[in-house]
Amino acid sequence: MVPVHAACVLMSLAPLLVLGVPPIWTQPEQVHLSYPGEPGSMVVTWTTLNKTESVVEYGLMGGRLFDMSAKGDATLFVDSGEEKRKMYIHRVTLTGLKPAATYVYHCGSDEGWSDMFFFTALNDSASFSPRFALYGDLGNENPQSLARLQKETQLGMYDVILHIGDFAYDMHEDNARIGDEFMRQIQSIAAYVPYMTCPGNHESTYNFSNYRNRFSMPGQTESLWYSWNLGSAHIISLSTEVYFYLEYGLELVFKQYEWLKKDLEEANKPENRAVRPWIITMGHRPMYCSDDDQDDCTTFDSLVRLGLNFTKPPAPGLEDLFYHQGVDVALWAHEHTYERLWPVYGDKVCNGSKAQPYVNPKAPVHIITGSAGCREKTDVFNPNPKEWSALRSTDYGYTRMQVVNATHLYLEQVSDDQYGKVIDSIWVVKEKHGFSSWF
Repeated sequence: MVPVHAACVLMSLAPLLVLGVPPIWTQPEQVHLSYPGEPGSMVVTWTTLNKTESVVEYGLMGGRLFDMSAKGDATLFVDSGEEKRKMYIHRVTLTGLKPAATYVYHCGSDEGWSDMFFFTALNDSASFSPRFALYGDLGNENPQSLARLQKETQLGMYDVILHIGDFAYDMHEDNARIGDEFMRQIQSIAAYVPYMTCPGNHESTYNFSNYRNRFSMPGQTESLWYSWNLGSAHIISLSTEVYFYLEYGLELVFKQYEWLKKDLEEANKPENRAVRPWIITMGHRPMYCSDDDQDDCTTFDSLVRLGLNFTKPPAPGLEDLFYHQGVDVALWAHEHTYERLWPVYGDKVCNGSKAQPYVNPKAPVHIITGSAGCREKTDVFNPNPKEWSALRSTDYGYTRMQVVNATHLYLEQVSDDQYGKVIDSIWVVKEKHGFSSWF
């Protein structure tokens, strides 16, 4: 028989004994899709906290479930916070998918499978009219637009999501647990349609390590900059943050610029621009904005727009490059507002005509959509905007875009504050594209 005092000691240690046995984390979570840029393919990415195999089982909807499988790899990500938490990021590329066919899938291993999800393989035809939801600055706390986006995605309203920087607020916090929970929150969107991203300033901690490790964008730049084609559009994602975090390497400004210049020159070859006439860019910090917060875009000499004149050699900005390469639409976030600009170049309005400013515009069209919802709430506008500011809203919300065909592109803004009401819409109409279209 155990003495009473010994039993008391054992009972007092019981919580410690229980806490001393960590759980096994082999169950897949944080499932999300991305398009690797190759027709007939899709990347499935997910996380486990213990190492497992990386397998996706999938099949055509209406057919035999899971009659196909693909294997991939897991990479160890060690967060740089105090706890040095470890997680395994799994990536599996599915190939040979039939355009516009719907597939059912789950991911994991014999140690645990995810829920069952579905996606529609992207149509690789240039005549496809893809539908996008786009936004930036969506957080774990106060993600006001999230529920509406989750429902609309599952209703099949979107082919692709564009998240234009600033995730979770912030992914590295609480030893990256905020990042984990945010990725769980967006799973009900991102497990169904490709979730395409670019980095923002809130990803900068530990040299953007949470962003670079968690996402799986095309190319070999750890998702910092890349391009891809869909429908009649060539879409470019870039990092505006290279202009602001020079401690991570001034060479990144030049490396990205040279890549961007080559990519745009390739997209502008007559045989390429004939097939993909629309060139659309997405980057976090805008060149222009009329918010009252002293951000870079509120100044005439915006670093993103004009570059860095204090470095040796000076680092070029993006506006001249975009203009001379005939970029049609530039999508931005960062400001926690929605702002539509008139076509603008060199701080001057370049409308197509007074009556139809977006029909054959004489400069790129800029859209700022950073009001999806985060703990920093929405921003305040300057009461005296410049002439290039066409419409502004401080409502929480997000933007929808459809690249309809070679000449017509549609944009509209959804207000979550007004229960999904469309509060702004425009058609951008271009009979020709490229630098010569400005004249």
